Amino acid sequence: MRLAMISEHASPLATLGGEDSGGQNVYVAELARRLGAMGHAVDVFTHRDDANLSEVVPFSEGVRVVNLTAGPAEAVPKDEIFPFMGEFRDAFYRFAEGKDYDLVHANFWMSGWVACEAKRDLRLPFAQTFHALGEVKKREQGEADTSPPERRATEMRILDEVDLVLATCPAEVEDLTGLYDADPERLTLVPCGVDAETFRSVDGDEARRKLGLPDRPTVVYVGRLVPRKGVDTLVRAFTLLPGRLDARLVIVGGEPGGSPEADRLSMLARELGIEGRVTFAGSRLQGELYHYYGAADVAVTVPHYEPFGMTPLEAMACATPVVGANVGGIKTSIAAGETGYLVPPKDPEALTVCLSRLLSDPALRRRMGRSARRRIEDHYTWESVATLAATAFSKIIREAAPRVFRTA
Repeated sequence: MRLAMISEHASPLATLGGEDSGGQNVYVAELARRLGAMGHAVDVFTHRDDANLSEVVPFSEGVRVVNLTAGPAEAVPKDEIFPFMGEFRDAFYRFAEGKDYDLVHANFWMSGWVACEAKRDLRLPFAQTFHALGEVKKREQGEADTSPPERRATEMRILDEVDLVLATCPAEVEDLTGLYDADPERLTLVPCGVDAETFRSVDGDEARRKLGLPDRPTVVYVGRLVPRKGVDTLVRAFTLLPGRLDARLVIVGGEPGGSPEADRLSMLARELGIEGRVTFAGSRLQGELYHYYGAADVAVTVPHYEPFGMTPLEAMACATPVVGANVGGIKTSIAAGETGYLVPPKDPEALTVCLSRLLSDPALRRRMGRSARRRIEDHYTWESVATLAATAFSKIIREAAPRVFRTA
């Protein structure tokens, strides 16, 4: 297959950890990489955020990143990009001329708008991965939601015109059918994945020595530092842990040079009297994260809401049990009682109970860690995700061919 993958704000080339760079960047990069390794040709189209970038950047076997000029050639917050999507569409059309793409795979709603236009003008079928839904964001964030007003209508248009939606978890299927009245026949489950070779089990004592961490019970959070991730819930839970555990908390993430949320969390730890037990490790490269998961006895991710959640997969691939919020994809990826525990969001007391149980029981941690790694190998490797996606894409192309022929 020859695939045009569109990801307007989340480039595979981006540095992870910023406000608008995270799980979608990883998803697009890893899925494209695995599809390329399977023999498919993939061009990933994204907004040029640096005037010095080449238009076409080789990425991996069979995969190129195409930087399209649309609006300023600089980083633009994702909620401010939509006014430039007409230019993005036109630049995509110019590049696509003569390329004979079989399918467009759109990532996020703005890329879906381009895919709808391309289906109308270029007769290209398309698949959609939303990564996040506007109605869910509005429900959870209220007036703090900065999505453009066009988002709802665009998402509805996508669901009217899409050939197939790749939903990442059962919770997303429920939201699509319940909030958007989406056709279940045009939804299929294709989860996010994890690189099970990069994220692997290591000796905990050795990992702590490598990172300069004390040899104490250790809890780790890895991810972006934004309020909805609920890291303040974890900080508050830490104050409730029994003193006999003498636990340490390591927070990995945040933009280079610090961020308002990192400052807020640091002040909270100071106010609660636990600043000496909390380490802010800052942003780290993706290839370094397995050391932090390996150094941890428990990983925690308790966002207020989460479309899917990549970091629980990373922790489980490192054979580290996870305590996660019972929301979105996390409530599916974590097998409660087997690979970790699920707790309500914004509930420090419930989180403390689970942390105390795990930190007090090494045998339980080992058992859950082994189960976590097996769960990743059985369900969440990028190779298995790419196989599911390729099967879905092939089905779309087969079914679209007669329609395109008749229309032509």
